Amino acid sequence: MPRPVTIAAAQMGPIRRDESRPHVVGRLLALLREAHARGGELVLFPECALTAFFGHWWIDDEAERDAWYESEMPSPVTQPLFDEAARLRIGFCLGYAELAVEAGAKRRFNSSVLVGRDGTIIGKYRKMHLPGHADHRPENPFQNLEKRYFQPGDLGFPVWDAFGGRVGMLICNDRRWPEAYRMLGLQGVEAVLIGYNTPRHYPEYPDTDRLADFHHLLSLQAGAYQNGTWVIAAAKAGIEEGVEQIGSSAIVAPSGEVIARSSTLGDELIIHRCDLDLCRTIKQGVFHPRNRRPEHYGLITARNDE
Repeated sequence: MPRPVTIAAAQMGPIRRDESRPHVVGRLLALLREAHARGGELVLFPECALTAFFGHWWIDDEAERDAWYESEMPSPVTQPLFDEAARLRIGFCLGYAELAVEAGAKRRFNSSVLVGRDGTIIGKYRKMHLPGHADHRPENPFQNLEKRYFQPGDLGFPVWDAFGGRVGMLICNDRRWPEAYRMLGLQGVEAVLIGYNTPRHYPEYPDTDRLADFHHLLSLQAGAYQNGTWVIAAAKAGIEEGVEQIGSSAIVAPSGEVIARSSTLGDELIIHRCDLDLCRTIKQGVFHPRNRRPEHYGLITARNDE
């Protein structure tokens, strides 16, 4: 019996460093309304979707750094997005930089929330696999300071019953790690939502630049097929404050086939009616749990070779 849910990936073009959050929310609202007009039930927005990606800049002043984070979600600035989603009866997934005060201490995460069709938050995920560096590298054309500006996620890899199926979230670099998909797959995930911000140039390993789109899609397709799940990925694309970022927002079927892919580097919506029941063919027919041998997989968690 088909279990369709129409899911959209809302790619965003560059966000200027001086672009205000209300202006960005206006762009998100336009994409949300387009998705609704095209029959969408769930919209995925990119990683850190509310501002330019500040992780590319060395910022010494703590107050200046804190200004790039969200201390509440929703906030007065983002509330219109939640209100419009509830009015249209459409869910969304939003990536943002989170500043949390826990036990009197500031904690900073690269986070995303899953929001239901009634405008309420279903769940939150905090990015686990942080790329880049914490030290200052002014000789680079740009920096990737996620290890300086964020802490590794502490919420695990949760999956929620939502939108007629089992939904999980990953963020950017998480998509490259098979363990991330497997943690969701072991919980029966049927749709994985991934926002990302991926530069085309890798200053330390420039020989991989030509492979950026290939490796991106390879990761999505492998994760989808090996876990029998739909994978939906939405980019922040184009040249943002001098940093060229890949597009290639995509919707990938449980078979590993790319069903839809963006064709620009700007604000663009791709959408597909995803039959969650198609997950069963791969989960049961190809990767049936009875064929797994977890008793021999201990090395995966026993070692972390540098």
